[in-house]
Amino acid sequence: MTEPSDLLTTRTFYDTIAEDYAELFKSPLDDKPLDRAMLGAFADLVRQGGEKAGPVADLGCGPGRVTAYLHGLGMDAFGVDLSPKMLAVARREHPELRFDEGTMTELGLPDGALGGIVAYYSLIHTPTERLPAVLAEFHRLLAPGGHLLVAFQVGDEQLRVAEPFGHPVSLDVRRLPPDGIAGLLGGAGFAVRARQVREPEGREVVPQAFLLARKPEAARR
Repeated sequence: MTEPSDLLTTRTFYDTIAEDYAELFKSPLDDKPLDRAMLGAFADLVRQGGEKAGPVADLGCGPGRVTAYLHGLGMDAFGVDLSPKMLAVARREHPELRFDEGTMTELGLPDGALGGIVAYYSLIHTPTERLPAVLAEFHRLLAPGGHLLVAFQVGDEQLRVAEPFGHPVSLDVRRLPPDGIAGLLGGAGFAVRARQVREPEGREVVPQAFLLARKPEAARR
């Protein structure tokens, strides 16, 4: 099967900028208490599943800082990214954690294998027409009662990031509407439990959104 061209472009982009990106975003959560609160709520909800809850996948993990934060909250967390260079940074900085190369729709895991999924600013590179398929795969991977946390920039436009850090690469980034993503989550079978939209901070120029959703428990007969 031929790989979609956007995946190749995204992999090349992040392979090229991996070290610079990791240096710029050394501590992405230190000055963001509301972001930490959403990750903490997500971890608490996953923990409510008890010992039967499966591991948590950080999909599009980059240098692994969110994976490590989830691990610090007591999660059995692992990261997945399509960029080998980003994964090299993650494994170097967090050698105690697991990081796999893959895409959000090609994890090779059975149905219901995960207790939680985090997509932390990783849906922003997925073409809009493929978002329903990605969310459907998230639903398949989660065990009944499992939770999903997605984070993204708020908007409805596509931007091009060109020549970051002086490198000759570019990549399209999509800002997303919270109501639209909530609708897609509902269409994929999720129940949205919480939304947070906060004002921009630091280098940010637009509001940031966090949607916390749950895969319903299987109906009892």
